[in-house]
Amino acid sequence: MRKVRAAQTRAALLDAARRLFGERGYLNTKVTDITSAAGRATGSFYEHFADKQELLQALLGDLEDAADERLAAVEHPKDHDLTDRAQLREHLAIAWSVMREHRAIQVALFQSMVADDPASGRAWRDMTGQTGTLREHLEWLREQGRPLPGEPELIAAGMGAMLALTSYSLPPGGPYTDEQVVDAFTDLLLKGLAG
Repeated sequence: MRKVRAAQTRAALLDAARRLFGERGYLNTKVTDITSAAGRATGSFYEHFADKQELLQALLGDLEDAADERLAAVEHPKDHDLTDRAQLREHLAIAWSVMREHRAIQVALFQSMVADDPASGRAWRDMTGQTGTLREHLEWLREQGRPLPGEPELIAAGMGAMLALTSYSLPPGGPYTDEQVVDAFTDLLLKGLAG
């Protein structure tokens, strides 16, 4: 029974944080706001998380699981050709849809990263960690003798940063549809990758 209650409390805290991060942002949400919205005592927060950053990492795990599920739903060999419009678009559409569906987490991650010490290298580590699949596809292109405009890690991180910043700054509901965003970035990146 105790484990069930602990799991319910953890889930309530994560749900409350996700909702508040979406409404107020990460920086404007305090631990006490989260516990109040979850209907839990402040002390219960610290039974599950050391701090707000650790809670955010748990939410990031949810976002990464959603992305993995989307990728698992489609055939996804290493040899995807990102210089093929349809294949590039498919990757960007998956990334964009996950970012938009989990916008509250994306906003919180962005705000947390920007508030961190720039010299820590965290932003770069986060971006390169989150774009590993794109990097692998770009490395495959390079192995095939295809010219790239730069190193695969740098290009993949730039692609991810472009999507992440746009997702952060574009308000829900407009002024552009998801299709417009994905098509615009597909064509922009295709010209850079395919020449």
